Amino acid sequence: MAAEFLRALPISRRLGMALGMVLFTLAFGTAGYMVLSGMPFMDALYQTVTTVTTVGFRELAPFGAGEKLFTIVLILTGVGTVLYTLTLVVQESLEGDVRTRFYRRRKELEIERLRDHYVLCGFGRVGQEIARELRERGQDFVVIEQTAEPAERARAFGYLVIDGDASEERVLVQAGIGSARCLLAASDSDAGNTYITLTARNINPGLFIVARAAYPHNEEKLRLAGADRVLSLYSLGGRRMVLLALQPLAADFMDTIASGRHGDLVLAEFEANRDNGLAGQSCGELLHGARSATLLGIRRRGGELVVGPRAADILADGDIIIVLAEEREIASLRMPAAVPGNRG
Repeated sequence: MAAEFLRALPISRRLGMALGMVLFTLAFGTAGYMVLSGMPFMDALYQTVTTVTTVGFRELAPFGAGEKLFTIVLILTGVGTVLYTLTLVVQESLEGDVRTRFYRRRKELEIERLRDHYVLCGFGRVGQEIARELRERGQDFVVIEQTAEPAERARAFGYLVIDGDASEERVLVQAGIGSARCLLAASDSDAGNTYITLTARNINPGLFIVARAAYPHNEEKLRLAGADRVLSLYSLGGRRMVLLALQPLAADFMDTIASGRHGDLVLAEFEANRDNGLAGQSCGELLHGARSATLLGIRRRGGELVVGPRAADILADGDIIIVLAEEREIASLRMPAAVPGNRG
């Protein structure tokens, strides 16, 4: 019954109980030899250890019948306890190593299968907020972090994590930078973000890169390194505080829009091109039949941002459309042929 009870426990608990039994056996044997043979503590402990480990050294004192019977009992109980504990130690170390290897390999395969995902470099305070937002929006992403503690923290959240320096080409390739949608350079160092941007741009020239700048004078360096967007937290924080002070309702509205989902409405952006048939249409034709949709803006291919475009404005090849609509209508906006009145 005792053996069945131990086998039913998790191996870590079994190991703890087995180690406890070994300590009890050593204490029991030491006390027994001290009482029966009058051995000093060290000699009694030595005699107990040599007995339960089956080393077979000679007795430290002449044994009478009582000492011999006690030794027999100690051998029958103690040797089995020690061997069982050693078996559990080996099993625990092997299973732990196998579990770790299996977990890492499973995560590596998940990363290899990712497509059109985000690569987040750095898991500090800014990186944690970015990861939280990406998860809430249901986006696939990989975290690259070279410091052990933040990397373990990211794993505790259940994120896919790669340990390493994001400025190394090998690490970025492991994160699937070639098939990624966007890279976010969010480390605490402007120099580190610059090297990350340079390396990523060299690997994937078409990658969209957003970089964090701690100091405003480094923004231009990051743009020269290849960042498509550079975010200065100090500048952004200053503008945000002024907006809250002067126009708090407008600031709340912008926060609501930026959150991505508003009840049944979703904030989305997609490209107009010849392949999907959106290029050449007017904004009015795009929204025909989409009752809940609101066209917020258009990013022209040349970089100009048109806020609140008119119905007569024509979409050009490469324009990015920003729209607020119900999720079911987003698909119809991407498929103009399915909407009556659109040109083929």
